[in-house]
Amino acid sequence: MVIMEGAPMLYRNPNESIEARVEDLIGRMTLEEKIGQMMMMGRVKPKEDDSIGPLIVGGANAGRGPYEEAAPVEKWAEMADKWQEAALRSRLGIPLLLGVDAIHGHNRAYRTTIFPHNVGLGATRDEDLMRRIGEATAKELRASGLNYTFAPCVAVAKDLRWKRCYESYSEETEVVGKMTSIITGLQGSPPEGYPKNYPFVARGGNNVVACAKHFVGDGGTEGGKTDGDTKMDEEMLERDHVAPYLDCISKNVCTIMASFSSYNGEKMHAHKYLLTDVLKGKLKFKGLVISDWRGVDKLHKLKEGEEVDYHACADLAINAGIDMVLGPNPEKFQRALLSLVNETKVVPESRIDDAVRRILRVKFAAGIFDLPISERPSPDVVYCELHREIAREAVRKSLVLLKNGKNKPFLPLSKDAEKILVAGNHANNLGYQCGAWTIFETGDYADRKNGITILEATKEAVGPATEVEFEMYPSSNTLSAAEKFKYAIIAVGERPYAEYTPTYLKTEPLLQPNVVDMICSVADKVPTLLILISGRPIELEKKMLDKVEGVVAAWLPGTEGNGITDVIFGDHDFEGRLPFAWFESVNQLPKDPEAKSYNPDRFPFGHILTYNKKRTDPEGDMDNGGPSSKRPWK
Repeated sequence: MVIMEGAPMLYRNPNESIEARVEDLIGRMTLEEKIGQMMMMGRVKPKEDDSIGPLIVGGANAGRGPYEEAAPVEKWAEMADKWQEAALRSRLGIPLLLGVDAIHGHNRAYRTTIFPHNVGLGATRDEDLMRRIGEATAKELRASGLNYTFAPCVAVAKDLRWKRCYESYSEETEVVGKMTSIITGLQGSPPEGYPKNYPFVARGGNNVVACAKHFVGDGGTEGGKTDGDTKMDEEMLERDHVAPYLDCISKNVCTIMASFSSYNGEKMHAHKYLLTDVLKGKLKFKGLVISDWRGVDKLHKLKEGEEVDYHACADLAINAGIDMVLGPNPEKFQRALLSLVNETKVVPESRIDDAVRRILRVKFAAGIFDLPISERPSPDVVYCELHREIAREAVRKSLVLLKNGKNKPFLPLSKDAEKILVAGNHANNLGYQCGAWTIFETGDYADRKNGITILEATKEAVGPATEVEFEMYPSSNTLSAAEKFKYAIIAVGERPYAEYTPTYLKTEPLLQPNVVDMICSVADKVPTLLILISGRPIELEKKMLDKVEGVVAAWLPGTEGNGITDVIFGDHDFEGRLPFAWFESVNQLPKDPEAKSYNPDRFPFGHILTYNKKRTDPEGDMDNGGPSSKRPWK
């Protein structure tokens, strides 16, 4: 439908229905403007004229923030306003989706609340907690002027060698489905009678557009490779990997991101059957499908020195069902797509119209047209007391007690010991504690003004007369006088890593030999509690396990280290249960119970151990580490 010049601008009227506004606006758009909406560019400075990209784009990925270095939310908000103002100067004044990877809080910004990564949240099994985390994250994003997060990840990780395991809530599909309540927190709850499967974001400036990712099978690739191949029949794919998306769609999720991976040899970004026939058809998803960063570029296999063939990439991706392309080269992609529609007719304009309808539908549903320069909440909501308390609660509930004493309980620890030892390279390192995607993709970032480490939390928790001595790697002199310590707390684990971590950074799920030797040396002299900071189960050598008195899986807890001390000193009980089975040896990976080399898990899926042994366990007989009633490994 083409709108005649001078016709009332229904798309600007907030009292009109979303679909009426969509149809009115799309009828006014040129093909160039439509194709412009289909691109979400990387972080750039907006132009001073009427555009924000070569052909006015539909969104911007805020990436690492508005500046090269980390910036507080006020600076993010200034840049977000400039982006939106530039978009509003265009002919039709279509505002932008401004997105960022806020995957465990607003983790790209400076001095925000960092929640545990998904692996820890999966250990809580707490749907209401997830909703509240979503609400807190959305408010901190809106304080930055942003309206979109590329979260949550609803991958069901089946191979612990996958470098994104910490982004998965569990190996069990049903657990992942429960955790999708974070979408309700991010987007808000639709009113009674709101259309099913239709995008929704509550008005009022406290909510953001969510994105379920990565569709589909990203956690099931052979070898745990991020861009690998998921090989299985469709029934298993639907049962194990598609199922969480039904939960997301039922919660009116606005966007879904395609996976870098392939399914039975075919790239997901070019998989028309799964993206269009299944997701948009069978599952009745009404929102927009967005690519992963440079996911479309990867459809054209590059030789050394060869440029991306954007004509080939656009043909494959757009015809398969990708509606919005996330990438760094908007002009090249848009020019190629324009040629495919106008000249070669390879991409029908009806496919362009479908994509743009979905993009505009999300923007109208999210209220971005009516509040393009959002009435941001006060910066005081960022890392505020309420959000910190939610994060602290999440840490408490995520902790899984793996061992408590040899012959009698070792925990809870006494607060009134005369002197204690704290050791390990994760005990006083906020970057290690937060993990990857905290300011930088591979983490290692610690802002000492924002957060509390395990060492600092320990000093706060113990009595005023208790002396806390910290030594990252206790020396022989320290151990020779070990009798002066009542007990030791050692925090060790994995260094932060992301899916494209360079090969020089070892990312096998195990402790390095020198770390194991240090733990054994301390435990030989002092009763020792081992706290594991990791994004997945890691190999625990039997000699080390036999020596330590207690072991706690703390995952990647984020900024609130006092959530750990709340539990180990007995102010709260352990509540977490394993979201993944804890393997015996890395040689077991990938786990296959039917293989002759398979050994029983050291700790089974769902394992829970608490101070109070009397409890109801809905996941099966696990009081003594018994087997789960459900085993997803086939």
